[in-house]
Amino acid sequence: MTMKKSFPKYKKPSSIPIVNRQWPANELTVAPKWCSVDLRDGNQSLPIPMGPAIKLDYFNLLVDIGFKEIEVGFPSASQDDFDFCRKLIEENLIPEDVTISVLVQARKHLIDRTVEALKGVKKGIIHCYVATSDLHGKFVFGRERDEVIKMAVEGTQLVVDALERENMRDVINYEFSPEEFTDTDIDFAIELSKKVKEVWGECKKDEFILNLPATVERRPPNQYADMIEYFCRNYPYLDQTTISVHAHNDQGCAVAASELSLLAGAERVEGTLFGHGERTGNVDIVTLAMNMFSRGIDPKLDFSNIDNVIKIVEEASNIMVHPRHPYAGSLVYTAFSGSHQDAIRKGMELREEISEFFEQNWKVPYLHIDPADVGRKYGKLIRINAQSGKGGVVYILENDFDIYPPKKMHPAIGGVVQKVAEEKNNELSTQDIYDAFETEFVDVAGDYQLLEYKRMPEEEADIVKVSLKMAIKGEKFDVVGNGNGPVSAMVAAIKTLDFIKSFVLVDFSEQTLGTDANAVAMAYMGVEVDGVLHYGAGRHENIDKAAVRALFSALNRIEK
Repeated sequence: MTMKKSFPKYKKPSSIPIVNRQWPANELTVAPKWCSVDLRDGNQSLPIPMGPAIKLDYFNLLVDIGFKEIEVGFPSASQDDFDFCRKLIEENLIPEDVTISVLVQARKHLIDRTVEALKGVKKGIIHCYVATSDLHGKFVFGRERDEVIKMAVEGTQLVVDALERENMRDVINYEFSPEEFTDTDIDFAIELSKKVKEVWGECKKDEFILNLPATVERRPPNQYADMIEYFCRNYPYLDQTTISVHAHNDQGCAVAASELSLLAGAERVEGTLFGHGERTGNVDIVTLAMNMFSRGIDPKLDFSNIDNVIKIVEEASNIMVHPRHPYAGSLVYTAFSGSHQDAIRKGMELREEISEFFEQNWKVPYLHIDPADVGRKYGKLIRINAQSGKGGVVYILENDFDIYPPKKMHPAIGGVVQKVAEEKNNELSTQDIYDAFETEFVDVAGDYQLLEYKRMPEEEADIVKVSLKMAIKGEKFDVVGNGNGPVSAMVAAIKTLDFIKSFVLVDFSEQTLGTDANAVAMAYMGVEVDGVLHYGAGRHENIDKAAVRALFSALNRIEK
């Protein structure tokens, strides 16, 4: 009786036999050619595929972003895709500098139907594929490797014959994908690709594309790069071939795998916006392109209005963009943590000095790109909840409401807003923060009431005299005080009432809110009682009256 062999459920993928690999020392300096496969690979994986009108809107979005190659469908497999392809051609909807691509399997009737779909196109690509892994060859097709090569070669010859028969060879380029390339024996993939190229014949580099996909991501990104470098070293027709990659995201590494493959010799990337595609999706071109942008490389794609891109993609796919998406997420240019908020605030304030030091125009703590580069605003950088600190709260007051409280007042403001957040048990809006500041600090009502303020005629140079009518717990008082300015005179006047708890004025500042006829003064007053600092704020058209209101707010906050 034979014992059944025992195998591990998973095992480490075998390494690539590459000596003295070069790609780790290479640097990206230019963007690759991009091909969007949103309308084919992305669309076929959607729970509800796009209709013709939505597809056209999406196509126009891709054109506006800057894609020069767009795979528009699988016309031999779908009447909708066939009709869409015809609509683009017959209604002249394809810009002069854009090439459309269509996918086809290596079967004669499908190839003939595909060529029919492309009739009249000014520039197109037929993309043929054959799965080349032993997993597919042996167990899906039931064929040995030589039979798989035969499929690829015969399929390519059928494409050549159909194009020549329709006199379209000069307007159609050819793309071939050894599907499951990363799960294929590398030397076998090279042998097959070489024979496919020889059937296509002599050509210019951009007329023949070898697309080497990680159809299912089973290897780490560095091994994908090893395979690309090994392929480029051993494939003999690089001068007549564009090497393309098409990474899927089964292990969450599609962006990294694509970046490393470009270091290893790939020149073209296929992918989708926000990574739509089968299972975990294709490589996300938004992330990949914006990564390059953040490193000073022009990606040749425009995502400066990311919210419009999100809107169209979400409506077309019925799938929301994740709030933590690296560039498009609703939360990525925000900070809830107090320490993060404080660092962002200081970085924004010191941008000029930071730029000088690092010799680059953008370097801000926790923000790897300027949100404005994707059409976002600074005002939403900081979000407030119970974990937030004073820096974030003050940043919002400053940037959303032009309120600039003194630095020593920040802890008190942060404490008040944190208490509101704890009570609400939710994120606070900017209006919530403003309302909390107004309620707790500005013109605060209480036992101390200002009934009247007058600045009296000056009798001596550099001496200011004021009179106050005030009420304390309903009892009215008239007080007069002198000082070297109106604020010190107000304090002196109040201190003539011996029963008032002793306090020391330790901080005073003021600012103007608004402009011209709408301008008002905001004053901030910090008074210390028994070693504890208390702040109040006052608002009035007259700066003196704003100051005295701030003083009374501080006194009322002490009583509270």
